[in-house]
Amino acid sequence: MEGLGMSAFGDFYRGRRVLVTGHTGFKGSWLTLWLSRLGAQITGISLPPVTVPSLFSLARIDTCCSNLFCDIRDAEALAECVRTVQPEIVFHLAAQPLVRASYRDPLGTLSSNVMGTAHLLEALRGLDYLRVAVMVTTDKVYRNNEWAYPYREDDALGGHDPYSASKAASEIVIGSYRDAFLRVQGVAIASARAGNVIGGGDWSEDRLIPDAVRAWQAGSTLEIRRPQAIRPWQHVLEPLAGYLQLAERLWRQPELAGAYNFGPHTHEAATVREVVELARVAYGQGEVRYGDGRDGSHEAGWLALETAKARITLGLVPHWPLAETVRRTMAWYRDQQEGCDPRVLCETEISAYEERA
Repeated sequence: MEGLGMSAFGDFYRGRRVLVTGHTGFKGSWLTLWLSRLGAQITGISLPPVTVPSLFSLARIDTCCSNLFCDIRDAEALAECVRTVQPEIVFHLAAQPLVRASYRDPLGTLSSNVMGTAHLLEALRGLDYLRVAVMVTTDKVYRNNEWAYPYREDDALGGHDPYSASKAASEIVIGSYRDAFLRVQGVAIASARAGNVIGGGDWSEDRLIPDAVRAWQAGSTLEIRRPQAIRPWQHVLEPLAGYLQLAERLWRQPELAGAYNFGPHTHEAATVREVVELARVAYGQGEVRYGDGRDGSHEAGWLALETAKARITLGLVPHWPLAETVRRTMAWYRDQQEGCDPRVLCETEISAYEERA
């Protein structure tokens, strides 16, 4: 990302009390490791890892932070954890993050993503040591009209599936708490809407790259339901760098609080088929069977984000193009399968990103 001084991150985060919710998840594990390298005093609040294997366990993320295992749907327990941490900065990533899982359990998804977010915001009220909160949502918060231009931060919110609806609803809750309570309290709160992230260490169900890795490692055929669906793919370190930069800027300029999109250049949005073929070449093997797009529950066919606000306000532009993103991701899984230490693989990726920046 142009203009992104990683050494400045080290100066800014060193010694600061940072709370990361959802630190046992894929993105949360990467973020916690990065913050640890930057010298932050990190506490994670989360449920135990839900996948086996998990990046949290393999990369020993528990050694990077203090760990509090708590369900964000339990308002009293969450509030007690937050009071214990006394955070200066909060990154909220805890959520039910999967579209297809939301069809199986819509009420659980709504409870985690809407009320869990509300519980955290309520716990942050009245904390005189808190300065910044970055609330991570998704690119799927927008009312998807399948139109031919990327969504901007002021476009209408919506959601056909329960996951998208829950995240759109959480955006409204975030805006309400910002306007009604936290702004006058002196807390700068922003929502971060990131595109589809890929990277080593994700073993979630019903995600493209983890599904591909599982199938190809087992010698099975990868089944693709909607090969022509278009998404804004990006390496996991791209939005995490955005979150880190956003929090630092909000600390210094709280008037910048609001919603921000983080994603690749619009022309880098690509079909599922294009990503699969890049992954197959990078991995060196793998069979694929493409469907006709008619199976399964409804999912958006075309989705891209306009990131001009992040570019102009924060000085951020995408750093790793799609081909490099996929190559690095598949190399991570291949090296991990061959016995390389996942912690070292992650730290090597972070170092490479910092050097490029």
